[in-house]
Amino acid sequence: MSWLVNIFLEDSIAHNMLVISLVVALGLALGHISLLNFRLGIAGVLFSGLLFGHFGIEVTANILAFMREFGLILFVYAIGLQVGPGFVQALKRQGLLFNSLATAIVLLGVLLTLLLVRWGGIPMSAAVGLFAGATTNTPALAAAQEVLAGLLAGQDNTLLKLPGVGYALAYPFGVIGIILSMALIKHLFRVDIDAEADTFLHQQRQLSHPPIARDLQVINPNLFGIRLGDMEFIETSGVVVTRVLHEQTVTVATPDTLLYEHDIVRLVGTPAQLHKMHLLIGPEAEINLQERSQNLDSARLVATRAEAMGQSVAQLRALFGVTVSRIHRAEVEFTPTGSTRVHYGDELLAVGTPLSLASLEEWLGNALTELDHPQIVPIFIGIALGVLLGSMPLMLPGLPSAVKLGLAGGPLLVAIVLSRIGNWRTLSWHLPKSSNILLKDFGIVLFLAAVGLNAGDQFWNTLVNGEGFYWLACAALITLLPLLLVGLLARGWARINYLSLCGLLAGSMTDPPALAYAQNLKDSSAVAVAYSSVYPWVMLLRILSAQVLMLYAV
Repeated sequence: MSWLVNIFLEDSIAHNMLVISLVVALGLALGHISLLNFRLGIAGVLFSGLLFGHFGIEVTANILAFMREFGLILFVYAIGLQVGPGFVQALKRQGLLFNSLATAIVLLGVLLTLLLVRWGGIPMSAAVGLFAGATTNTPALAAAQEVLAGLLAGQDNTLLKLPGVGYALAYPFGVIGIILSMALIKHLFRVDIDAEADTFLHQQRQLSHPPIARDLQVINPNLFGIRLGDMEFIETSGVVVTRVLHEQTVTVATPDTLLYEHDIVRLVGTPAQLHKMHLLIGPEAEINLQERSQNLDSARLVATRAEAMGQSVAQLRALFGVTVSRIHRAEVEFTPTGSTRVHYGDELLAVGTPLSLASLEEWLGNALTELDHPQIVPIFIGIALGVLLGSMPLMLPGLPSAVKLGLAGGPLLVAIVLSRIGNWRTLSWHLPKSSNILLKDFGIVLFLAAVGLNAGDQFWNTLVNGEGFYWLACAALITLLPLLLVGLLARGWARINYLSLCGLLAGSMTDPPALAYAQNLKDSSAVAVAYSSVYPWVMLLRILSAQVLMLYAV
């Protein structure tokens, strides 16, 4: 069995891989242990790494550095792809208010950290770790370590371990403190969770306008004998005419279709859009055109073929004689205009004859299995662009040197942008949900394992023989004070829905365990909507804040 002992002792690839694998496996098992309904979750990997590091079971420095940075890149890139598609829509709702409140939470935490450094006697390298751990923001820790490594190049790296030690000390209460804040606000305002969920659902129904179909009878004499293509008000209104009943025959609507008195047209659009069409065209018909369309059919087809990318809806209509009434893209369904272009992965609801739909299906590809397989090339293109962006120096007034978005901020921002673009020809930045979760979790466990292994030899000594418990109290202050001040203001003054407020608080700390706790309060999308609306901005702000704090100490 001497060979097994040698693996743990020798500096080899096998040794490094074995240690990393054991740290991750043990940490994830530790994270599943429940104590008073609290679990460390994926952060258990950090404490597993601290344990290994404390007993001197280490990984080669270069491999440890690569593992930490590569894991971070994978994590934030996957986060960006996940939240990017809904980011703009979330901002359009209550995004400005929510992000203003979340920004206040971040800045209050920065202010408290500076005060603790100035009058609390905590070194900045440790204080930034407390700031990152107290707000459960791992990329902020990485950004601080990246700056510190540059400042200490060629010097003793003992200081480089302090951010990791501070993070590990502060993280557990960082998670608990967010949940305590939510519970305290709920108690103070005597919140009725069911009533809050019902209120949010009612508001969403008023704001949400998914496309619906309606059959209208043509009675406006100004439309008699006019081509659909000449009715500009239809195109500009955002509705789509899919079928026309003329003299007992239902046909696919085309720009050349003429309308006559008592014709019946089927339109697809939002309720508000269709109400305008009702005023311009005529009353709702008593028959259902879809039931009368025995010669026509409809189909949902997915665009997966290279030749289809970038083609407009008007071109599809001209080529195949079909009408595309709806497009489902990035979890959103909308009615297209003639100029709307096809993206990879779009699901098109088309109306036409069985023969024309079969031709369209062949041309679009409709290879559903392709969507289940993530494309590797776009992932690394996005990572490369993110690394380049993160390496660009940004000069901010009052700082002694340039600030960078770093290996956390650059890939995150690029991923958000690419998720909005969606695709370029057959290159798609869409990731299946399971693939995104795997990429995100794989990245974060690598990062946390590296941080724990690096700081393990200093953690126990700092906690027991140093100022560990004092640091814990300071970290609790950084966690609770901003959350409670802003949370009470948001509920008492802004009257924000409690479930949305919980999502806002969890998002302001970029904390998945707190998000899971809030979502378990009630089956409502209020929490996730608020969380995703503040998460990208807060993530960038915390990364930049950690860098600025570290540079402030220079």
